[in-house]
Amino acid sequence: MNTKLPYYVLFFLLSVSVFSQETKNNEKAQKEQKKEKPAKKDPEEAEELHDVSVKGKSKKQKVETSGFAVAIIETKEASLRNLTTNELLDRSVGVRVRQNGGIGSNVEYNLNGMSGSTVGIFLDGIEVSTFGQSFNLNNIPPSMIERIEVYKGVLPSHLTGDYVGGAINVVLKKDVSQNNATAAVSYGSFNTFQSDLSVMLREKKSGLSFRGSGAYIYTDNSYETWGHSSTYVNEFQQIIRNYKVKRFNNTYKNIAGRFEVGFTDTKWADQFFIGYNGSSNYTEIPHGITMSVPYVGRFNETEAHAFILNYNKKNFLTKDLTLSVIAARSERSTYLQDTVGWAYNWNGKIREAIVNEEIVQLRTKDGGQQGKKVISNIDRKVINARTNLGYMITDGHRASLNHKIEGTSRIEEDLLTPGASDLATESDIYKNIISMNYEAETFNRKLKTNILGKYTINRTNDLRKRIITTDGVNSIAEEINSTTDSNFGYGGTISYNVISDVFLIGSTENSYIMPDEIQLFGDPSRNILPNLQLKGERYINYNLGFRWNPSNFGKHKISLYANAFWRNGYDKITIQTVADADIKDESGADIQVSRYVNLQRTQARGFEAEIIYIYNNRLNTSFNISKFNNLDKSEFDEKGRPNRYYNHQVINEPFFTMNMNMQYTFKNLFQKKSTLSTYYNAGYVGEYFTVRGQPQFSITPTQFSHDLGLSYRFPAQKLVASIDVKNILNAEVYDNFQIQKPGRGIYFKLNYTFSKFL
Repeated sequence: MNTKLPYYVLFFLLSVSVFSQETKNNEKAQKEQKKEKPAKKDPEEAEELHDVSVKGKSKKQKVETSGFAVAIIETKEASLRNLTTNELLDRSVGVRVRQNGGIGSNVEYNLNGMSGSTVGIFLDGIEVSTFGQSFNLNNIPPSMIERIEVYKGVLPSHLTGDYVGGAINVVLKKDVSQNNATAAVSYGSFNTFQSDLSVMLREKKSGLSFRGSGAYIYTDNSYETWGHSSTYVNEFQQIIRNYKVKRFNNTYKNIAGRFEVGFTDTKWADQFFIGYNGSSNYTEIPHGITMSVPYVGRFNETEAHAFILNYNKKNFLTKDLTLSVIAARSERSTYLQDTVGWAYNWNGKIREAIVNEEIVQLRTKDGGQQGKKVISNIDRKVINARTNLGYMITDGHRASLNHKIEGTSRIEEDLLTPGASDLATESDIYKNIISMNYEAETFNRKLKTNILGKYTINRTNDLRKRIITTDGVNSIAEEINSTTDSNFGYGGTISYNVISDVFLIGSTENSYIMPDEIQLFGDPSRNILPNLQLKGERYINYNLGFRWNPSNFGKHKISLYANAFWRNGYDKITIQTVADADIKDESGADIQVSRYVNLQRTQARGFEAEIIYIYNNRLNTSFNISKFNNLDKSEFDEKGRPNRYYNHQVINEPFFTMNMNMQYTFKNLFQKKSTLSTYYNAGYVGEYFTVRGQPQFSITPTQFSHDLGLSYRFPAQKLVASIDVKNILNAEVYDNFQIQKPGRGIYFKLNYTFSKFL
């Protein structure tokens, strides 16, 4: 498929047309500038800090000082650059985005050692998994996002769910006070093309509003690997490590759109929107859980269609009563194909071996790249709805009642098996959660408290079928596994304004989390096997810290944040490593798959901290650090024997990270009313092991990467051009199970804003 030419042409045409329009705007702006009086500085104007904006009494600061261990990431500046939402998160304090390679690869989020089902990933308060694999934080451009809320530990009522490790809530742009549209297009290394478009319209008289956005991504992901995981097997079956080669069978293509229509600021609704979210993916799968065996011809295609309802009303039926309803119903499908029977090397050629003094090409044992030949399809129907009633009892005292239902029904078919529909595996998982919050502001609003209680009912069903033969007669045998349980959880937060802009913040929580659908039932496209014996997790968490909001010292502005945490986990769910597992195929050979398992007990203690410094509203810098010990405290293993890994770090989990960000802005450098911004980012990840017992071969080395970038906003304030150089020193960077991530990459981007139309 020849994909390069249209992208080059489209990129060139858009560049020329937009630049032509911008030139006219610049000339007009410069003529008008002579007639204008110097503009007064807006005291509420945001002072940008790399990817974060700091304001006087902003929404950001109100949330961050509410008692929750939370950080707010604003995306205004980042949306102009070649940054993904995941890259923004990965630079935030205490957040580690675990990604198995380049754009489009599988992602897991780690919040100071908490990951998997303990961490909720939300899009406007609804789990992002509702919208399918083809619409996730990996491919939502920052230009569509207003802010990102990162909670660690206790969650507020509007996000209450079956979580205890925290949550990432992506809040999409909703302001339709002015009709506008933005468009962006970028091109860069590894034949990576990205574009997005968003439109917001509102008819003032009736309040009828429309919000629409779309994005397209294509990449070959053909970056070089040369580290420990990059290997070559010669004809003598000797493994040569640090083999330099470009990745192949790694194409990723995504298209997504989101459209909402409704009313804002009417008598009967502050917001009422109904919407549609659609997306599709094509993803080539280059290897399994590790990079030891390359794949050719293994790929999946996903598709999702979701319908959304969003309703908010203050003073609902009576004064001081607020109703919020957000619900989604989606249908998702995942098609997986793996039918190529040749064994390949990382140079893209078929492996060879000497047999009887002759060189022969090798085939895989069972006809597929990952075990047996596979053509499968998984259909999912997902429902997710949350209703929240909040009542202001009196000034400074508020109570809320929250109900949440979420469920997934899934049908998995092996399309290579005759009568696939009759032998389909049917699985269901449902959760009902009822929670209450009581929030209070006392002592002149200096003390803020929030008490949470929640009750959860969980139900799972799994029906698996197989053909059995009795006296020459075939019949279908069914195996049914069903579970139902319930649990109670509670927690609380506290924030005290000690002096001026200094706040003490603390929280605690004691709660259960049930396994999610993939952890229980598996995911063939990610090489995850089912484990129906998984138990739910329980955590007792404590957070204590302080936040010093930005304080002015003349031209200098500084803010500080620090938080210590102590987490006791019981039956922690974690992914099992291949080297540590007894995962075999029918012949007894190791295969590149894994499953989720329980660790009896873990204990994590650590801290995170961040300092932000701004000089003269031009130089913006930040530095953050996160360090913790997450230890296996299980006294016995799963077979009742003394645990030889007692007090070892939980494997495959970075536990020491640092990030530094700098931005300097030049005003009127080349043209009057223009802005040139320069960026620098450094990221550090300490070494960690991927196999229990910490064998040397499983060590993931220390990583230190650097990024540079600049953006130029033209005088008319409509066009922004930017360039980013990521991993400029071409450092070795890794993630899950020593999978090497991209080296140096260069990316160009154009952003254009259309306003004052219709």
